Amino acid sequence: MAKFLFIGGTASHSGKSWMTAAVCRHLKRRGLRVAPFKAQNMSLNSYPCVEGGEIGRAQAAQAEACGLPPSRDMNPILLKPNCDSSSQVVVNGKVWRNLPAREYYTHFDFLLGEVMAAIGRLSKQYEAIVIEGAGSVSEINFRGVDLVNLGLASRVDAPALLVADIDRGGVFANICGTFDLLESRERSLVRSFAINRFRGDRSLFAGGVAFLENKTNRRCLGVFPYAAGIHLDEEDSVSFEARPGGGHSGVAILKFPRASNLTDFNLLAGATLVDRAINVKFRVVILPGSKNTLADLEWLRSRGLEQWLHCQHAAGARILGVCGGYQMLGEFIEDPHGVESGRGRAEGLGLLPVRTELETGKTTRVVQARTPSGAPFSAYEIHMGRTARPSGAAPFAWIGDQPEGIRQDGVMGTYLHGALESAAVITEMLDLPAPVPRDKEADYDRLADWFEASADMGLFEELYL
Repeated sequence: MAKFLFIGGTASHSGKSWMTAAVCRHLKRRGLRVAPFKAQNMSLNSYPCVEGGEIGRAQAAQAEACGLPPSRDMNPILLKPNCDSSSQVVVNGKVWRNLPAREYYTHFDFLLGEVMAAIGRLSKQYEAIVIEGAGSVSEINFRGVDLVNLGLASRVDAPALLVADIDRGGVFANICGTFDLLESRERSLVRSFAINRFRGDRSLFAGGVAFLENKTNRRCLGVFPYAAGIHLDEEDSVSFEARPGGGHSGVAILKFPRASNLTDFNLLAGATLVDRAINVKFRVVILPGSKNTLADLEWLRSRGLEQWLHCQHAAGARILGVCGGYQMLGEFIEDPHGVESGRGRAEGLGLLPVRTELETGKTTRVVQARTPSGAPFSAYEIHMGRTARPSGAAPFAWIGDQPEGIRQDGVMGTYLHGALESAAVITEMLDLPAPVPRDKEADYDRLADWFEASADMGLFEELYL
């Protein structure tokens, strides 16, 4: 059976995903067979699995750090918000139900069974399982229905590392308050804590470490520096907005409320996120994927962006729609099964001669494609819809001998997430300068270096191995 290690946070976005990926890569470099696990993830960024279905993008990245293909067992429950109070629930990679938040927890026993079955299968295949928590480990209102934090760690007897983000401020209250709110069994699992995203001279925080160690009666695993030069695929759009870059690059990305898979634009770090009509002429305007295409199309119109898009196109901008954005660019979208709403049908933006019908089944697959000129690239599809394109229309790309997507008159549409992670696609299809490609393997190694340079490795061995 595998050795478990749980990594939880004092709050959301404290750096749990990073720390989990770092520990995964560190253990892999030591020769261990290691896999990531997150019981329940809420994310609109997802990725197809080797056996079909989808998991959160952060767990797919952690799998890459382990040298593994993404598997459904690594993230058995994925919540994809449809709106503020309801989510599509993906269980073992497949759409299970659409549920409001309150009803979701009435299925706790079933969901817990799926979580324990998944982690049980992983534990028979690997020597180490690095478990990532969600949000804060001290969310006491969910203690009785905890699938993902210290409730899970208790069930598998996993020693826990608590991660706090000092860059956000309040690190003393976050750590001390978290320990104060934990019950004795939960507290006993938390063996140490880590200070994440420290800027400046770490020696100046020595007194802070001493205070926290005395107050919590736990040793600090390390004070980890802010690492702006390492880039990982993140689980949601907050990380996309907060990343380094910015400034006008001639590229606009519409900031849909329910935008999905914003990892598509990792190579467009200087892009401008647009949520209303602005008096700027762009070379390229991108409509990203959406978890609720009809609602985001309605939002787009309410912000005056429909006319703005037509004006940008008339002024010479290239317009690209990806997945839900592709559907919006067409003549209409039909929803006869109520997949997204009871509207039934919505008029599209009319920039492409395509028509979409939303379906109850979801397409999830990884593909090898090529541009019209023949440049190869990897991509993936995650969508609940079928788009009819005119026969003979110029495709966005080719998958084998099959045309995919469409391009005409400076407007393009595609279902291929990840296409813009290829420098060749960006230069050929968007006529932009070639970006520097990401070297993911180098990033994972730099992340392990970051962990090993700042962690007390003797303490890590003592407490977790």
